[in-house]
Amino acid sequence: MPERSRRPPGRAFSVANHGIQDKTRGSIVTVAHYLPCTTFGGQFAEAMEREKIGISALRVRRREVIYGCADRGKSLYLVKSGQVKATLTSRDGKECLLGIYASNEFFGESCLLETSYRETATAMTDTELWRVSTAWMKSALCDPRLRDGFIAHLANRIFSQQMLITDLVTADSEYRLAAVLLYLGRKLGQRDGNILRIQARITQEELSAMVGTTRSRVGFFLKRFREAGIIRRNRQCFLALDEDRLKQYIEAERD
Repeated sequence: MPERSRRPPGRAFSVANHGIQDKTRGSIVTVAHYLPCTTFGGQFAEAMEREKIGISALRVRRREVIYGCADRGKSLYLVKSGQVKATLTSRDGKECLLGIYASNEFFGESCLLETSYRETATAMTDTELWRVSTAWMKSALCDPRLRDGFIAHLANRIFSQQMLITDLVTADSEYRLAAVLLYLGRKLGQRDGNILRIQARITQEELSAMVGTTRSRVGFFLKRFREAGIIRRNRQCFLALDEDRLKQYIEAERD
C-alpha cells in the first residue's frame, strides 16, 4: 500500500499558478541547513601529495564497488573528484542511502575502529580517490591542525546523521525530499545565482533510499515540485533547483 503524505499539525502547503502558497509559520531544522566541512579535507590532500608510504591513488568507474559491507576495514578514502554513495541493506533487502560524498570528503572512517565496514561504498560517477591506510591516518592526526579538522569533520558527520534521523521521525516524506534536494543542491550543485544545478544523475531509487519512502512517492513529489517551479530539468544539467523556493517550502511561515 503506497505511503500517504502526512502533514504535521498546523502546517500546510499548496501549489497554485505554478507558485508557492504558504499557510504556516515557524521553521524546521533539517539536514539541508548543514554542509560537510571540506576545508580540512583539502589540508589532508596537501599532506597526501607529499607522502609516498601508506597513500595510494585509486580510480574507479561508475557503479564500481569500492568496498562492501563486512569487508575488513583497512583504509579510509578521500574523494579527489567524482561522487561516492554509501548504502546499507536490511535483511529483507531494503536499501538505506547513508550519504553521498564529493570532492575533499572522507568516507570509510569506521576502519579506525579496526573492524569491518558496516556499509557498502559505490562510485556514482567515474571517481578518483586517495586510499589512506589506518597507520598513516593515525600518524597524521599527531598534527594538531589535522587532528582538530578531523574532529570537526566527525562532529559534523554525527550531527548531520542526527538531523536525518530527526527528519525521518518528525517530518513527512514530501518535506524530507525537499530537504534532501536542498542538501544535495548545496553540496553537489553548481551555483548560478539562485539556481543550484546538479550535473550528476541521481536516480529516484537513490532519492527514495535517502528519504525513506517509495520510488513512486518520490516521482509524485518531484512532479509537484516541477509544477510549482521549485525544480526543473534541462539539457544543461540533470536537475536545477530554485534555492529560495526550496527554502520557502522547508521553512514555511504561519500567517
